[in-house]
Amino acid sequence: MNEFKITTKQGYLAMIAFLENYYSLTNADEIGALLGGLSLLPDGSSADPAAISDWDDAVQKVLSGKVNAQLELNK
Repeated sequence: MNEFKITTKQGYLAMIAFLENYYSLTNADEIGALLGGLSLLPDGSSADPAAISDWDDAVQKVLSGKVNAQLELNK
């Protein structure tokens, strides 16, 4: 995986771009609803006020090493 240095806002926008691509492939209603809440309003705030706070919490988890994304298969 390549390493890039981006801002928290750029990471948020990258997440939206990733989800938009996934939605275009699947048309999953849940992803569409999620994207609606994550969308930014003209003033820069989130359509779902809790989304930015949740994003900041997720970034803090990553920065503190509390995210394990390793796939673990049960035998």
